[in-house]
Amino acid sequence: MVAVRTREVSQLPLGAMRAETSAGHGSAAVRKVLEAELGAARARGAEEPVVVDVGGGSGVWAVPFAAAGCRVTVVEPNLNALATLRLRAEEDGVADRITVVADDSDALAEHVRPGSADLVLAHSLLEVVDDPEAALAAIVAATAPGGAVSVLTANRHAAVLHRALTGRLGEAHRLLVEPAGVLSSDSETLSRRLDTAGLTALLSGAGLSVEYVRGDGVVSEILSAEPAPGTAASWEQDLAEFEALAAVTTPLRDIATRLHALAHQPS
Repeated sequence: MVAVRTREVSQLPLGAMRAETSAGHGSAAVRKVLEAELGAARARGAEEPVVVDVGGGSGVWAVPFAAAGCRVTVVEPNLNALATLRLRAEEDGVADRITVVADDSDALAEHVRPGSADLVLAHSLLEVVDDPEAALAAIVAATAPGGAVSVLTANRHAAVLHRALTGRLGEAHRLLVEPAGVLSSDSETLSRRLDTAGLTALLSGAGLSVEYVRGDGVVSEILSAEPAPGTAASWEQDLAEFEALAAVTTPLRDIATRLHALAHQPS
């Protein structure tokens, strides 16, 4: 069975911790990068890399990592999401490799030994926590020397562009000038949207070495056109190849639906 540690927390509706990103989002490119980080951890001597998924939701990331031989701790306050995680883990036969902590991210230090994690995931987290600096400080404290921190977050500029393209110019204008990049009509759990510069500054300010910030979902989630005649057979491959290039090409990177940052704890 999945090991469970709990603290009494407010019950949230399923999905309430998610805004424009979700624990399930993230392209194959993001997964490939994280798999490479696990390979690097094994090369450093970690036979069973330790992964901490902060705000890990229903285990879309945690379960595959456990199946790949990692020891995974998921810190998540949403009890409905955790119920789904337990079912997934049991169905995939990895329940014994996942520890579930029903708690908020601000209690990370209570559940994860300092300097123990080879990889920490903070996907769809920084835009919803009350204090992103404090959340990152706790994440850094949990990360082993040389370990990696993966951040996937909603992109402020994408939110502006998407509203403008759908004719909501007033909303687009307010988002562009609002310091936090949030509107009153947004989900009450959304505290901020980040851009490339803001995300980089947060990570660097926490003492991490930022390896890169890439886009994730540059056009794949806003495409409305059908494949051009004669291109249907190669459509998926063409899209993947375009996304891979656009993700690292400015200014296309900076208008992606999500931003993916990879940073390391100095050795």
